[in-house]
This record gives sequence, structure tokens and C-alpha cells, in this order.
Amino acid sequence: MPTPKSILENRYLGIFGKLLHDPNLWHLNRHSVAGAFGIGLFVMYLPPVGHTFIVGALAIYLRVNLPISQALVWISNPVTIPPMFYFAYLVGCWILGIHAEGFNVHFWLDWHNWLAVTAPVMLGSLICGAVCGILGYLTIQIIWRWKLMRQIQARKERYRAMAASRTSDPSSKRQI
Repeated sequence: MPTPKSILENRYLGIFGKLLHDPNLWHLNRHSVAGAFGIGLFVMYLPPVGHTFIVGALAIYLRVNLPISQALVWISNPVTIPPMFYFAYLVGCWILGIHAEGFNVHFWLDWHNWLAVTAPVMLGSLICGAVCGILGYLTIQIIWRWKLMRQIQARKERYRAMAASRTSDPSSKRQI
């Protein structure tokens, strides 16, 4: 995970200036982590232009954890981008009712075909990004709440065990 110092010194995020000093951008709580997952996974599916700037702006605006949102954007990388955007293309073609081309390298490398695939890829990217963002947000909320409930239950059990040991131990009773 990037350190606060490395993010503050990032040349692309420098335009945000003092906004990066907001402590909410660095806290680890249910709201900030779930929000960071939501925007990080949404921006991950956008075409790879300005991810750092976009996710930084959204994290600052929504006051969610900046390092987590920045790290999640890197799920889309040169290895994962082709299958991600081909899937987005298929989703976009399905929504628009267009016949989808197969994953033919010659088709995709010919720039004459790029205008035909731009609309389905953009629409599919927005839909896939929104679905991933919502699922990421909800998953973190559910996991965080489940873990919190387990901690509360364990605390209650420890309290009951201490109370039971006090009542059964005759040396702990007060002498009158």
C-alpha cells in the first residue's frame, strides 16, 4: 500500500494540495475502506487514462481512504486489461444489441475497427465498473459488519465467563 508521504509527493496528485492533509483520507474504518473499494473498483474498469487522477479526485471528494483506492486501480494492468475490456465489449454489445466480434487479434489491432468498438467498450466499461464498485462496497460492508459482530459476541462470552468465575469462586465474595 502506498505511504501517505509517497502519495503527497506524487506529481499527479500535487494539484490537490492541502486537500490531501484531510485525516479522513488515511483512516481505516468501515466507511472509508468500503468507499475506497467502491471507487477503486469502479475506476479500474474505466479506460486506462488518468486513473490516478480520477480515483484521487473521487477519494478526496467522497472522503474515503486514498491509498486503498489508489492501490485497487492497479488491478487493471497490461496483463488484465485485454480480458477486462473484451468482457466490457461483450457486455456493451449485448446491451446495444450489436453483434460482438470474436477475440481476433488482427481485428483488435486494426485501427479502422476502433470506432466500431468504442461505444460498446465504453458502455460495457461503465456497467462493469458500476457493478464491480457496488459489489466491492457491499462486500466490504458485509465483511466488516460480520467481523464486528464476531468481536462483540466474543467480548460478551468473555464477560459471561468472568462473571461466572466470580460467582463460583468463594474467595471472591465479600465478607460481611
